[in-house]
Amino acid sequence: MILAPYTTLGLGGPARDFVEAASAEELVSLVAQADRDKVPLLILGGGSNLVISDAGFDGQVVRVAGKGISCERDGDQVVVTVEAGEDWDPLVERAVAEGWAGIESMSGIPGQVGSTPIQNVGAYGQMVADTIRSVRVYDRRTCQVVDLGARQCGFAYRDSVFKQDLGRYVVLAVTYALTISDISGELTYDELIRRLGSSKAPLKDVREAVLEIRRGKGMVLDPADPDTRSAGSFFTNPVLYGEAIADLESRSPGHPRWDLPDGGIKVPAAWLIEQAGFTKGYTRGPVRISTKHTLALTNPGDGTTSDLLTLAREVRDGVHGKFGVTLVNEPVLIGCQL
Repeated sequence: MILAPYTTLGLGGPARDFVEAASAEELVSLVAQADRDKVPLLILGGGSNLVISDAGFDGQVVRVAGKGISCERDGDQVVVTVEAGEDWDPLVERAVAEGWAGIESMSGIPGQVGSTPIQNVGAYGQMVADTIRSVRVYDRRTCQVVDLGARQCGFAYRDSVFKQDLGRYVVLAVTYALTISDISGELTYDELIRRLGSSKAPLKDVREAVLEIRRGKGMVLDPADPDTRSAGSFFTNPVLYGEAIADLESRSPGHPRWDLPDGGIKVPAAWLIEQAGFTKGYTRGPVRISTKHTLALTNPGDGTTSDLLTLAREVRDGVHGKFGVTLVNEPVLIGCQL
């Protein structure tokens, strides 16, 4: 089974074995059996945050396909438990329609629910960590199904215990606590506030504005738009401290930044990339930087993973050479490295 069609980049070689898990119970059974047999294992969701090598995966690939959503009222919140195989954006669309606030700014993000806590997915001022109450996982180390509370998940910017100990936990379901309201909470993302003309807005207006912004950046999957053949933002925004801040200030006084409460700063990776000379549409062989957004590396034609990583290394090294900042990939790399 060739894995490329199961990724949004359209990249990836063959799997030795491929199977779909139609339920959480089947997923646990397949993973446990593979572990007992000491077979290399790759858990595959929506493939939207994944870069798989051209050689593919010499083991068993288990695609998460379990569906199901349950809801219950808890005061002024609704507690929504979602199976890992549900697609993310239809969940956001339903939340907006039902008047459940808390995830509307994350509209249009591709992929499955099960991947959201791993990366602590976020966009336009919201992160899933803000609403996750618990995550049900299969712990491959203890061979038990457990519910981890939000604190146990170790959420940080684009990070979690699931990412730090990659491979240990298999996400089975995620429980979100959403506020019952047709109006968003306080918005913090400037571009979104400007479009809406307010720091609070009806959920449907927030969703429409976010989708419009994302489409303009090629970040809403569209078969007719080659810029959407990507893994989303390829690099995270660097977080710097101490000497690293001083070094960047000496190289580029007045650079854009967000000050963090712990004394660090976050620097927009897109700005670093552009200032290092890598513009929208920058092409290297059959792959390129998106024509709409410099954070996305795209495979608009018949590129390979090797091609994509060559471009990614060129961008990373160019930014480091100019600013002394090392960009870190956001997608998970399988069988390859940057």
